[in-house]
Amino acid sequence: MKLKLPFPPSVNTYWRAPNKGKLKGRHLISEAGRRFQSEACIAIIDQLRRLPKPSSTLCAVEIMLYPPDNRIRDIDNYTKGLFDALTHAGVWEDDRQVKRMLVEWGPVTTRGKVEIDISIYKPKAGGEN
Repeated sequence: MKLKLPFPPSVNTYWRAPNKGKLKGRHLISEAGRRFQSEACIAIIDQLRRLPKPSSTLCAVEIMLYPPDNRIRDIDNYTKGLFDALTHAGVWEDDRQVKRMLVEWGPVTTRGKVEIDISIYKPKAGGEN
């Protein structure tokens, strides 16, 4: 399955932790994180032309991140929000099913985007789950 999605928020802005009130000490998805989840769900449904049926299969993913600008970024800060959105949209049951991941930077693109290719995981020779 190949999908094109909006550029995800960094893990640093995906979560928020209120320091007072009823929610003090809890970790919550931020407004930016919730907006990304909604935009990703819309993009997934638009591309698949249906709601996905969550897969229970182990998978491998190849991710190409196209940043919206030239800021310095850590490549590993963008997969958590992306995987959470894919879980929320029903692409898979849980992101723990991802057994192999390749992440690469693409060129700067207006507004940024992500291209993700999800395939069935096949262990390398001699490898086990």
